[in-house]
Amino acid sequence: MSKKMLVAYFSASGVTAKAAWKLSEAAGADLYEIKPEIPYSREDLDWMDKKSRSSMEMNDPASRPVIAGKMEDMEQYEVVFVGFPIWWYVAPKIINTFLESYDFSGKTIVTFATSGGSGMGNTNDKLAPSCPGAILLEGKMLNGVVTQAELKAWVESL
Repeated sequence: MSKKMLVAYFSASGVTAKAAWKLSEAAGADLYEIKPEIPYSREDLDWMDKKSRSSMEMNDPASRPVIAGKMEDMEQYEVVFVGFPIWWYVAPKIINTFLESYDFSGKTIVTFATSGGSGMGNTNDKLAPSCPGAILLEGKMLNGVVTQAELKAWVESL
């Protein structure tokens, strides 16, 4: 694939960041971290606490956490891999914020995720309204050990 590619990712604990880095290396893609304007603390991420920041965001369909900064020249990318940890069986709301911040019409978006146990669920169904006009492909769970060769083969198969 000789298209200009970007790997954009949100990582709360560093697991998704490692997967995104490996994917960007294998794909020869640029790398961009989606950073929340207000970083998440350990307490914010406590999914057992119904009043924690992440629980409240995930329970509010309109929640759109603010992103620090903006990716310049997004229009140059034809394929954008978007990575995140799975929260409540879907992407964190900050991913909706990211997708709604740019015009992805005609671009290919490939999601990938990391998770302690669940799969992608209906993640793309929940993300599709945030990127109208884009070709949204369900990618892979990149948990654990994925080799560069496996990642390269996956990227080339798209």
